[in-house]
Formats: sequence, structure tokens, C-alpha cells
Amino acid sequence: MNHIFFHQCAIDCTLFVTLLRTMIKKQHVTIHDIARELNVSASTVSRALQDHPRISESTREAVKKVAERFNYQPNVVASSLRRGSSKTVGVIVPRINRNFFANVIGGMEELLATSGYHLMICQTHEKLEHEVAAIKTLINARVDAVLLSISMETTHNDHFRLLTQGGIRLFFFDRVPDETETGSVVVDDHMGAYLSVKHLLEQGYRKVIHVSGPDHINIYRSRKAGYLKAMQEAGIDVPPSWILPEPLVQKGGESAFHAGMKMGKKPDAFFCSGDFAALGILQAAKREGVSIPGNLGVTGFANEPFTAFLEPSLTTVDQRGERMGRMVAEMFLRCEKEETDSTACKQAVLKPELIIRNSSLLNR
Repeated sequence: MNHIFFHQCAIDCTLFVTLLRTMIKKQHVTIHDIARELNVSASTVSRALQDHPRISESTREAVKKVAERFNYQPNVVASSLRRGSSKTVGVIVPRINRNFFANVIGGMEELLATSGYHLMICQTHEKLEHEVAAIKTLINARVDAVLLSISMETTHNDHFRLLTQGGIRLFFFDRVPDETETGSVVVDDHMGAYLSVKHLLEQGYRKVIHVSGPDHINIYRSRKAGYLKAMQEAGIDVPPSWILPEPLVQKGGESAFHAGMKMGKKPDAFFCSGDFAALGILQAAKREGVSIPGNLGVTGFANEPFTAFLEPSLTTVDQRGERMGRMVAEMFLRCEKEETDSTACKQAVLKPELIIRNSSLLNR
């Protein structure tokens, strides 16, 4: 991914921009240096490097030879800014080390690179404070647009107005704040959850506990609604105690497992809104000698790479991250070209795919 300035590392976005500016300052060779060497104007050097027809062939060759000898590298960012565009798109994700977000970024880069854009990537570590700082940093970097998936702590939209006030287009993907009117690309979380829980019910499981994650994030509310729909269609009443708003991390899954085992009638299945919570349940069940899928069915959400290699392998929902990344990048390019708030710049919804594996196959 040559067009990604910052990817899959732990440096925060603000520090990266500082490093980038330092690198630019250390670039001593400029067109003015070449001009002094040849005793010509800087504008002549600039035109010669761009093969302008008004510059003689001999002058062009001389300029290029000196540029090569000085190891001159053009400042692409500065040139783009002079044309009114940085040709840079900012991307803000909760965590870069999640396979889903890595796939999203890969999809974005694949499409944007062909249009001459670079990516500047920031991660929030699920912190609102980091999200606000990343937005301010990207504004200072004069990006053309920001593609963003909100953090777990994000409960208001105030800081997003900084972008729109600065004339920077904003597009969301995966996690989208409530009442947003800008473009976004999401997966049908309601359908993904519904398919997962319906599969568990078809396998014969009945007391299906839902590890839901935070209710203020709309994708988790949608997954909870899909769970409830499948249960209601099966004629199963869901008491509030069956929905556990644990964090969607490994420890959250372990806590959910132990909470379920303390219930009067133990659950026979768990539907988790994230794969890492499902991993915690699988590991806790193994330590306690609970057979999966014999005594307990488990499904997750996201299709992280490890899910295929667990024992038993984990049933999950694929969110089609690479396709999502391409779609949100395509939306930006289309809206940038049209310069309008048309329906093409509104919300697009992807159909999820249920990946059935051994952790839920009671009837094989």
C-alpha cells in the first residue's frame, strides 16, 4: 500500500503529521537550488521538470541531469495544495489492528490510489478525545475529505461540524452517528444478527443469550433488534436478563459466560455482537468443561481471521470490509466530481453473509 502514509502501527495521527512535517523540512534540495546551479529561473526549472514545450530540449536535459545528481524529489503535497487540493483523504478508525478495519482500508486504498489520492490514517483506540484530536489534525493537514467510523465513546456530533465548517467532506462507514445527513456505507447489521440467531434456533437451541455491546452505538442496537426479531418469530419471550451489555472484547465474553452460568436455567447458546467476545466465551467454556456445540452454541460477528482456526471454529457474520471500503471511497469520488448533495452521497447498505462453522452446528 504505497499510497498509505500511515498504516497498521501504533503511532497516533498527531505525532505522524509532526514527523511528516519534519521530514519535509529536512528536504533541502528545491527547484531554487537547481536554478542557482544552472543560473536559470525557478519557473524554468519547474517547467523543464514537467516537459513543458516552451522549454528547449537542451535546457530540459540539463535540468533533469542536475535534479538527478542532487537527488531532487518534488514536494507532491505542496504542489497539490497550490492546485487547491492536497490529494489526501483522512481515515479515522477505532482500531487499526482489527482485521475488519484493515480490510476496509485496503478497499479504500485500492480505489483511491488509482485516482491519485493518498490516505492519512488515524486510530482513536475507542476514545472520543482521540477522535476529536484526529479530526483537528486532519483539518490542519488540509485533507480533501475524512472517512470515519466512530469510537465507542462517541455520543454527540459536535466535533464533526469542525470538518463541514472547514469545507472538508465527511463520510461515515460501519459505525455511523445518529441523525447524520452525510454519506455513509454500512452493512445490514439487523439482517446479520437475525440470520445468526435464526440459525441457532434451527439447530435446536432455545435459551439464546445476547452479548450486545454498548446500546448508544446504532450498529449494536440494530444487531439487538435482529436478535429480538428472530426470537419473537420463534415464539420465545426474551427477558431483560438475557441481554448482556458487556464490552465486545475477550474479557467481556468471559464475564458474559459466567453471568449466564449463574442463571437459574443456564443458556444453551450465545449470540455475540463481536468475535472477540465470542472468543472469550469459547475459552471460558473450555476451562469449565462445557462442550461446544454439544452443550452450548456460540456465534460471533465480524469474521475475524482467527475465527476459522479456533477449536471449534466459530460461526460468524462477514461484514464485507473490503467492499465497504471501496464503496465509501467510490462515494467520495462521485460526490467530489458532482459537487452536490445528491442521493448518491447518502447511505448505502451492504448485505451481510452468515459464515456457518462448528461452534453452532448441533445437528450435523
